[in-house]
Amino acid sequence: MDNKASDNLQDLQYFGEYGGVNPSISDSSTYTFLSAKTMFDTFEGNTEGCYLYTRHSSPSNLYLGEALAALEGTETANVTASGMGAISAVIMQLCDAGDHIVSSRTIYGGTYALMKNFLKKFNINTSFVDITSIESVEKTITPKTKMIYCESVSNPLLEIADIKALSVVANKYGIPLVVDNTFSPLSISPAKLGAEIVIHSLTKFINGTSDCVAGVVCGTKDFCLALKDVHDGAGMLLGSTLDSLRAASILKNMRTLHIRMKKHSENAQYLAQNFEKDGLRVVYPGLKSHNGHEKIKTLMNHEYGFGGLMTIDVGSLEKANELMELMQKEKLGYLAVSLGFYKTLFSAPGSSTSSEIPIEEQKEMGLSDGLIRFSIGLDNDIHRTYEHMRKCMVKLNILTSEASMV
Repeated sequence: MDNKASDNLQDLQYFGEYGGVNPSISDSSTYTFLSAKTMFDTFEGNTEGCYLYTRHSSPSNLYLGEALAALEGTETANVTASGMGAISAVIMQLCDAGDHIVSSRTIYGGTYALMKNFLKKFNINTSFVDITSIESVEKTITPKTKMIYCESVSNPLLEIADIKALSVVANKYGIPLVVDNTFSPLSISPAKLGAEIVIHSLTKFINGTSDCVAGVVCGTKDFCLALKDVHDGAGMLLGSTLDSLRAASILKNMRTLHIRMKKHSENAQYLAQNFEKDGLRVVYPGLKSHNGHEKIKTLMNHEYGFGGLMTIDVGSLEKANELMELMQKEKLGYLAVSLGFYKTLFSAPGSSTSSEIPIEEQKEMGLSDGLIRFSIGLDNDIHRTYEHMRKCMVKLNILTSEASMV
């Protein structure tokens, strides 16, 4: 039986330069050589354990890459300076002018804008489909399609991608399935379900402290080496390099990821269940009412729960803004984008993280003005949090003061 991802992470040990329990940070942008030939060989990628220039690679980035490969169960991983840097590098490595992408319609707004608008400059076109309909995905594939792209749990509607079924379709047509797993590290393991490439914004749950921006591409050695090729590697030539100090910081934070994800999930499950009982329109994969509830149960690693994200629709943007401002005033969290922080973060995605998607398309996919996306924090007493959030909702007439709404 394969080791669990948390075991793989725990088993990674690196001694520092002087025997430290944390690996030494490589605080250099360039490296010296004892011979000119070694420099040439390193530049051509023919040496192991030698470093030339930090945009190519650094020990700190390699340590973090190994930990992320262990997390996702891939051969290796390349870290980048942002999640968008990882996504951009993968697309530009796989696609040429005239090529085509099949993507989920509900994805992060920045990814949507990249595919819908920016890639048109290079004559790369994207078809956005309902990723939960395998039939729709397959019908959209053309001879020019170079990848199927989705998020394990979509941003912000929390749709569940059937990665197993999508991988069958991708294999049938000889194209890679690329999965953004930012919302569900440890909870879902896309590579084990058939995804060829797994992407994360490390900024979110994996780092967990909202103090850096970073990304990663997890995949085969051949693909990750191709990304770093000095002649035509998109990762190398686009220059999205993660700073070594940040890489070291993220690696330290990864050691508590398994604990944090369980608590994020536990708290989100509690709030979702109780607010649904109160009569609110709650979307959370751990609820039986969620369209993808039964599907995610067949895909997930159950000990980590259903994730830390939930949404509540309060009916209008005005009401959503009032509630978020009040919750921030009452110290229940921050009116802020991003996710995975120790405090709860909340935002109205239609006017923030998904604002790049045209209004008519937002309505078509079910993204309403009053939808609030919650990244639930690590609160120790989640019942206390629930009671305080509920008081805010009663004050604004989103909920009645009775035990539950009719």
